[in-house]
Order: sequence, then C-alpha cells, then structure tokens
Amino acid sequence: MADQTIAAVLLEASARLQGVVESPRREAQRLLCAFLKCDELHLLAHPHRYVVDTEALFTWVARRAVHEPLEYIIGEVSFYSQMFWIDAGALIPRPETELLIDEVLRRVKADAPLCICEVGIGSGVISIILAQHLKNARFIGVDISEAALHVARRNIAHFGLGDRIELRLGHLLDPVDEKLDLLVSNPPYIATDAPLERNLAYEPQNALFGGTVGDELIAELCRLTCKRHIPMFACEMGYDQQEKVRYHWRSCAYETLEFYQDYAGFDRGFVVRLKEF
Repeated sequence: MADQTIAAVLLEASARLQGVVESPRREAQRLLCAFLKCDELHLLAHPHRYVVDTEALFTWVARRAVHEPLEYIIGEVSFYSQMFWIDAGALIPRPETELLIDEVLRRVKADAPLCICEVGIGSGVISIILAQHLKNARFIGVDISEAALHVARRNIAHFGLGDRIELRLGHLLDPVDEKLDLLVSNPPYIATDAPLERNLAYEPQNALFGGTVGDELIAELCRLTCKRHIPMFACEMGYDQQEKVRYHWRSCAYETLEFYQDYAGFDRGFVVRLKEF
C-alpha cells in the first residue's frame, strides 16, 4: 500500500470504522497517534506529512473494525489520569474502578504502615495507584492468571514500585499467609449466561465471569475476610448485587457496611469494616 498523508489516512480510517464505533474520527486519530508515537496536535499541525507503512496501520484499523478493544491494539490504557501498558492478558480497567480507589483512600490514613492485598490484581492499576498515595503501605497482588501477572509486573516496574508490590500466582487468598490490614478486589461478578457486548469477547473471560449466579467469588471473599479477621474489605460488584452482598455478611460481626454508586447512580461496590476482636 502506497504511503499516504495524515489527512488521507484519517479520512480512510474513519470511513472503515463508520458504523462500527461511536466516534470513527476520534478513534482513527487515537490509532494514528499511537502508530506515529505523536499527539493529536501533531496530526492537526502536519496534515500533509506522509505516513510510512500504512499497511501496518490499516491492520490496526481492521482489528478495531471487528470490535477488538482499542486499548489492546495500541497497548495502553488511561486510568486515574495516568497511562498504563495493557494487553489481552488482563482486563481493561474501567473508569468506574477509579471509584473503588477513591473509597479506599477516603478511609485510610495516607501514612499508615498497612499490609494490603489485592485479589485479582490484573493489570496492577489499583495497587499501583494506592501505592502512590499510601507511601508506607506494602502490597501483595494475587491473580490466578500468569498472563495477567505479566501485565501487572510490567506496569509495576514502569512506576518503580517493585519493592512495595509483590505478585503471587494463586486463587483468592490461598498464597497469602500474612496478617492483612485491608483487602481490595475488583473480582469477576458477571453471571456465566449473561449477554455481553462484542468487544468483551476479546478480554480474559476468567476476569469477567464470577460463576453461575455471578457473585460466587464475592461471597467467598466476604467469607475469607470474616474468617481471617481482615479489618477492612473494599470490593467492586454488579449493579444488582447489593441484596446478595448484604446476605453474605449476615453471619459476620461487622461494624459498618457501606455501598457506593457509579457515575450513572447504580450500585457499584461496597466497603465493610469488621468489629474489633
């Protein structure tokens, strides 16, 4: 394929994405920026610059045209106003998960010497952001997927946090013997028979589906929090799972159980504090 100008590439890429994505021009710009390793201002300032190897670029466009997530194609995702590396080994962080971090930070002292465990660390973004704010905390990140741990390891190294965030392969708290001050998790919570958007087919299914009902892993994490006397547990959940979560805590002595909402006003997670023993 012959070299084309930036203006021509954007026009063609936008046309190929028409009817597939909500903002074809915007996504064409993001793909081209990632391909050229430049910002959007450069595209606007140099519309007549020639793009070399457009065939490779339009391979990216073709991938997006069949609903592969943009983040996997360009290898990066924006989260909490920072850029993280991402690939298909880990779930793409959603803006709603930023709220989980906010709920934790509202409740803990910034200088507290905490031992925090994140179950289902995925790309590592939650632990990384928390570590940036909680300077005296140490973290244990657990995931059942080695592919996800690879993504987390790369992000942790990029932010220079390898000495404070330790990664372990395993199921839930199986590889964790330490006494924990806080458990945090964005676990899979979708029922296995729930219909999904087409782009979700590209994401790791074990990070999406929580079981036949959907809240099985949340239920197990609640049980483990109580059994191991973890003082606080912060967890993301499905919009329709508040009643089930309350049921999971029926036999545990907790001090407070608070739910928080997402940007659309739907229930999105909870934070529980156990009574002191």
